[in-house]
Amino acid sequence: MTEPTAPIELTGTSSRFTSPTRQPDIDLLARLEGICETITSPIATAEASRDWWPLAMHWSLVGDVPQRAAAICRPTTTDHVADVLVQCSAAGVPVTAAGGRSGVSGASIPAFGGVILDLTAMQGIIEIDAVAGVVEVWAGTFGPDLETELRRRCAMTVGHFPQSFDIATVGGWVACRGAGQYSTRYGKIDDMVVGLEVVLADGTVLRTGHGPAAAMGPDLTHLFLGSEGTLGVVTRVWLRAHPVPTHERRAAYTFADFESGIEACRLILRRGATPAVLRLYDAVETQRSHGGDGTQCALLVLDEGDIGLVEAAIGVVEDECAAAVRVSDDLVEQWLEHRNDTHALQDLTRKGFVVDTMEIAAPWSRLPAIFVAARAALMAVPHARVASCHLSHSYLDGACLYFTFAAAPPPDEIDTTYVAMWDAGQRAVLVAGGNLSHHHGIGLNRARFMAESLGSSLGVLQAVKDALDPRGILNPGKLGLSSPFGTVSWP
Repeated sequence: MTEPTAPIELTGTSSRFTSPTRQPDIDLLARLEGICETITSPIATAEASRDWWPLAMHWSLVGDVPQRAAAICRPTTTDHVADVLVQCSAAGVPVTAAGGRSGVSGASIPAFGGVILDLTAMQGIIEIDAVAGVVEVWAGTFGPDLETELRRRCAMTVGHFPQSFDIATVGGWVACRGAGQYSTRYGKIDDMVVGLEVVLADGTVLRTGHGPAAAMGPDLTHLFLGSEGTLGVVTRVWLRAHPVPTHERRAAYTFADFESGIEACRLILRRGATPAVLRLYDAVETQRSHGGDGTQCALLVLDEGDIGLVEAAIGVVEDECAAAVRVSDDLVEQWLEHRNDTHALQDLTRKGFVVDTMEIAAPWSRLPAIFVAARAALMAVPHARVASCHLSHSYLDGACLYFTFAAAPPPDEIDTTYVAMWDAGQRAVLVAGGNLSHHHGIGLNRARFMAESLGSSLGVLQAVKDALDPRGILNPGKLGLSSPFGTVSWP
């Protein structure tokens, strides 16, 4: 059975947050132990209480997790999940659902302690409808296991390949509205989900999704997509699947500037071409990852599928990139070989650097201004070393810009520098017309921006939360929602 991957070494079991906690008492623990495997070891609960949030990785090195849960429950059935939630809701104890814990925003951190609901014992494909192209899978299934089994059994693929593919679960994809690196062809997870099985805080089990293109009132599937475990716990997912591609084409180009590359990508999408990979790198990232003299911006293209569709898409790409310089397709191969490597993050963290990424999306018309404003804002923060960008996911109306930034503060300024860089970069994006997140989600790190991002819509989301989870036990402290347990305070 595949298990979560630790982000970096953990040297202790202390809690960093000073926020109040609500831990299960002896009687509740006994009831939970009667439902499913329940673990209370300090070492195990500390490990399960963290994810890949870069700031928390610094804390791990000095022996702290953000906040430690008192217990881990490992259900193997939907009934187990429902029973755990019934018991915790009655006791007013918070429950944080977790899968691979690969998120980088602190979404699976138990902000007020309580219980970690570890869904990774619920793994595997349940059923495949090969005719309709729909696969039913447990939420705790890891990406490689899903793809390997699906391809073996019926030569199909879901086509969802995020950078965290090896260490993330299907439930995590859904909870944070993830995007894979082939999303221009296959879509985000939003486009792949047919339906969900969700357990509410009171133990009610519901099924969303009612066949293709149903018009039966609002589609409740989208209520839970991106809810980060705050409205319900996703236990099963129905996903669209495609035949394994029979044809592939690659291409690589360089542009004199990033803005010219953005325009080429826009025109490719406007003409209806959707190559699986369309990744444009600014001059800094091009030199760092693909070579060159630091003045060119590389565009990597890959498409796969039916030969007719692929050749047509690449034909459009060639037309719209006619003014660019065609370079070796080996750049695409090099990216494929190293695209999921995270060693640099761990290495730089151990050396005391502040490093993180900020992915946002915006209309095509706003992207050039955001590209300039966000990098300038990040570099204006004291101790900043670099702020770079690439375009990673494209749509008819806009695209995702993915910023990488690093700083080298003194050890006692790591936390404040991290917060300052996020405040500067994220607010520059919002002012220039970008959104808050494209696929990393909100969690703890971005919660403080939710009110200014959503406006009055946040009140509607809060009303939904209060209706579905009146005691506020489901992943409290996330998405900028109020919590009966208090306020999360960090750093």
